[in-house]
Amino acid sequence: MLDGAALKAGDVVLDVGCGDGLIGFGALDRVGPSGRVIFSDVSANLVERCRGTAEQLAVVDRCRFIVNSADDLHDVSDSSVDVATTRSVLIYVDRKDRAFAEFFRVLRPCGRISIGEPINRFSYPEPRGRFLGYDVMPIVEIVDSLEAFFDREERPKINAMMDFDERDLVSLAERTGFGNIHLDLQADIKAPHPQEWTRFVQSAGNPLSPTLEEAMKASLTPGERDRFTTHLRPLVESGTGAQRRAFAYLTAEKPQL
Repeated sequence: MLDGAALKAGDVVLDVGCGDGLIGFGALDRVGPSGRVIFSDVSANLVERCRGTAEQLAVVDRCRFIVNSADDLHDVSDSSVDVATTRSVLIYVDRKDRAFAEFFRVLRPCGRISIGEPINRFSYPEPRGRFLGYDVMPIVEIVDSLEAFFDREERPKINAMMDFDERDLVSLAERTGFGNIHLDLQADIKAPHPQEWTRFVQSAGNPLSPTLEEAMKASLTPGERDRFTTHLRPLVESGTGAQRRAFAYLTAEKPQL
């Protein structure tokens, strides 16, 4: 993402959805002593964590910290930044068109965006008989009950994660007015890494979802949970499956007015 941003010494960078600052502090190294980074996130706690890191690194005078959402960057002035970056943020934004409009607004003419987003449509929905990349056809009726629980409890919460693909990102950038648009899609279908079962069932696909263990308890009988575990656990612990992952990197430029 930082390579795609084509950062130059003295640039002002806006890192949208800064999280713990991975992208922002990486950008700060590249823009040099005369450059600045604005750390923005909807989480005040994460923004404060970035502030604390900046203080430890003695670079706080080259940073600004704001609590804004990607689709409402009200604390950033028009045409005031050279580069806007965001990574795995638009998947949580319902108004993606508004986010692109905000990126466009805050960028100076010839300013650049560098965006990285997972493309969940590449992985989901899975065909019946597959669950998280594993073959579950022998227990497909049990998995149907589990999937029904996720459809009822989870899907409405994660619509923003599923309502776009790489073509939509290109279209959004183009409709907003960006030019020099480029997108790279990295797609992989490969065996998963072997995992310890307890860790597997106590994990969730995203922060808005229940853990697999919680979903099993809510949707399956004790006997069904035993059969589900007996079938799936050896596959998980041996890494026997085929998982699909895709990630898109998009760069674009605001035209010279």
